[in-house]
Amino acid sequence: MSTTHEAGWAHAPGGLRGPAWLSPPADPNALVPSLWSSTAHKRDGDLVVGGVAVADLVAEHNTPAYVLDEEDFRARARAFRDGFAGWKVYYAAKSFLCTTVARWVVEEGLRLDVCSNGELTVALRAGVDPALLEYHGNNKSLPELRRAVSAGVGAIVVDSLVEVERLAAATADLGATQAVMVRVTAGVEAHTHEYIATAHEDQKFGFSITNGDALEAVRRVLAAPGLDLRGLHSHIGSQIFDAAGFEVAARRVLRLHARVSDELGTTMPEMNLGGGFGIAYTTQDRPMSPAQLAAEMTRIVGEECRGLGLEPPQLSIEPGRAIVGPSMCTVYTVGTVKPVTLDGGAVRTYVSVDGGMSDNVRTALYDADYSCTVAGRASEAPPVLARVVGKHCEAGDVVVRDEFLPADVAPGDLLAVPGTGAYCRSMASNYNHALRPPVIAVRDGQARILLRRETEDDLLATDVGA
Repeated sequence: MSTTHEAGWAHAPGGLRGPAWLSPPADPNALVPSLWSSTAHKRDGDLVVGGVAVADLVAEHNTPAYVLDEEDFRARARAFRDGFAGWKVYYAAKSFLCTTVARWVVEEGLRLDVCSNGELTVALRAGVDPALLEYHGNNKSLPELRRAVSAGVGAIVVDSLVEVERLAAATADLGATQAVMVRVTAGVEAHTHEYIATAHEDQKFGFSITNGDALEAVRRVLAAPGLDLRGLHSHIGSQIFDAAGFEVAARRVLRLHARVSDELGTTMPEMNLGGGFGIAYTTQDRPMSPAQLAAEMTRIVGEECRGLGLEPPQLSIEPGRAIVGPSMCTVYTVGTVKPVTLDGGAVRTYVSVDGGMSDNVRTALYDADYSCTVAGRASEAPPVLARVVGKHCEAGDVVVRDEFLPADVAPGDLLAVPGTGAYCRSMASNYNHALRPPVIAVRDGQARILLRRETEDDLLATDVGA
């Protein structure tokens, strides 16, 4: 006989027990190491990152604030560089970008994947060699393409026949030749959220291999005098934990690669298999290491190339959030704690913090799960299941859907959420006219501001009536 409540586990008899993957901790003060950057630890209850106590950072910089562990970031970049030795490894600018981070990326031997004029501007301002840049996007305008070509961007990934025409016109006007990758959709359903699965047929990116659009795009690029076809680009999605989807995608993309050689007489020297590797947001996530991913993907490509009688092309990968995601945490101050009685007498504890969906929209947008910890003190209270919410005028303003916190969590406590490096600051907004938080890098006991906190003057700067 089923005991499942029609409204879900939260309303079932016996009170709140949390989702199946979340267990009450023996010590609600302890960190789960897999969720945090490598230098993060607790010292007498205080969270310390990069040798800096978070409470000391807050005393100087207030909350909310993003805290970026430089040592961890660099180590993850090197792990992908070394794990994928011989591959081109592109850091995803869209995950998080500022001039300092762009420099770190290049210093650690990686390249940079940009997908907008703004990201290109930051990369160039940082002094990144344009030849190390790959330019993505499904709707690049003629002025954007002209600027990318003029800057000397290493490769432009074309995404539509209109874009092929625009890029050909830009190169003709500038008297330039531009290296091009053709983005293809392999028809693979990545096991991830619908909004970040990008290789199935019914979506905005790329040319379908199945219906012949991809081959036609290759023909158009080859026919354009100013375009240098380098290869095919495939991306199956984001927050992916295994190589199974890449096996199917690689097989289909390599078959098209062989077909271009056989039918059009052109051997493309490169291939980009995308990436979008997952990170651990909660204990239910089990990401593979860069070395494991590299071994699997190299094996997949090698076996398929042997079967097709091909020389393996120069391979590229885009790890996505897997570099910066775990390297950053967000620190908040608790404002209110509100116990709410639900059906059947169960009580949910709502912990409101001084940020929310303006600095982390992923929970509302993707139904994403996060963890958190009380960051400024130790507690001897037992764990209680809580929901961490923001201060915005929106019922969906949830930061952490379910987490066990000490039962004595109270206004004024510091709360830190790990795994916020990817897409949180880059997707941050001024919703409710909130001011975007600073990004503070920490390393060897030192802290420095990479992006300052916005001010009310920033908020009013574009208001022409002010």
